[in-house]
Amino acid sequence: MSVRTDIVGDVIKFRRLLHENPELSDKEFETSKIIQEELDRYGIPYTAGYAGTGVLGVIEGSHPGKTVGLRADIDALPIDEISGESFSSKNPGVMHACGHDAHTAMLIGAARSLLARKDEIFGKVLLIFQPAEEKSPTGGSQKMMDDGVFDVHEPDVLIAQHVWPGLPVGTFGVMAGPIMGNSDRFKLTIKGSGGHASMPHDTVDAIIVANQVINALQTITSRNADPFEPAVVTVGKITAGTQHNVIAETAEILGTVRTQSDKTKQMIKQRFIEIVKNVTAAMGAEVEIEYLDGYPATINTPEWAEQIRKTVTGLYGEEAAPVLNPSLAGEDFSRFLQKYPGVYYWLGSSVGEGQKPLHNPAFRFNEDAVEYGVTTMTQAAIDTLQTLKGDK
Repeated sequence: MSVRTDIVGDVIKFRRLLHENPELSDKEFETSKIIQEELDRYGIPYTAGYAGTGVLGVIEGSHPGKTVGLRADIDALPIDEISGESFSSKNPGVMHACGHDAHTAMLIGAARSLLARKDEIFGKVLLIFQPAEEKSPTGGSQKMMDDGVFDVHEPDVLIAQHVWPGLPVGTFGVMAGPIMGNSDRFKLTIKGSGGHASMPHDTVDAIIVANQVINALQTITSRNADPFEPAVVTVGKITAGTQHNVIAETAEILGTVRTQSDKTKQMIKQRFIEIVKNVTAAMGAEVEIEYLDGYPATINTPEWAEQIRKTVTGLYGEEAAPVLNPSLAGEDFSRFLQKYPGVYYWLGSSVGEGQKPLHNPAFRFNEDAVEYGVTTMTQAAIDTLQTLKGDK
């Protein structure tokens, strides 16, 4: 059953409003206010203030039953938008480059669709609008739970969908087990001894040390990690030096470690620290290591991943759910899934040729995916509650 065309049109308009007015993690004040206004418009009761700006709406079905939660993240990224969209960000340095505007708007659309189908709902549907998803390693999901978001209405199953520019519109990424990775981060501050560029023998060049550290770190995945266990060590930023004729006293290295299994994560963390300490010491430098454990891997409950697959294929056919590999991107929904069973899946949203990836300043979302997203989220909630009803 497809969602009504008027709902699709309203979702697109609402998504564009959010896209023009993005807000960073923990600062989603206007976004939260607009969400609450939408819930008021459609007579959906809610409570707010979880993790600062989070909102929880509740839809009661016409029949008793269990509880399913649908999550949308609401924050944006510190990126200057260059997508060329007519509704590009009006806030310099802030952009919805990860599709959270679409997630939020589609959840509102799903809520409207569910209201029109209350007779098919056995139980309750929670509408979870989560802040600070982009704020790794703290995030907003754990804070929402700490603030009691589920104290009154505790979910039996949680569901989240995420736009996925690598998939064509009309297709979905659904899989049991890990779908997203552990996402740790690090900061290294290397301390050498600076001096004149013509007298390197009197110095400890922090840039040379940093170079050796970076090269050595690459041996972790090539020589320590199991080739059948996904793992990535990436250096994303290096800051060092002041002048062309001055040997650098310090160098700063920022990066991330992505893994799927906890065993590999712990091995890499141990090897990372050993390598950094030993390489810098061997070259006569000192180092300060900050290693931050980020979001855990997002691990789908097999039963509910299969339920989403049945919903998707029931709506759009077997070809709509191709077999895919997981990603090592991080996701704060993982912490919800550590406490509650559930599933996180991808919504195909590619614009086709010229599509840029998530977190790119030219990222664009194909609004043709809205109908698929709202329809699937709505049907998934109804189907999941129906299955839970049978589990009694």
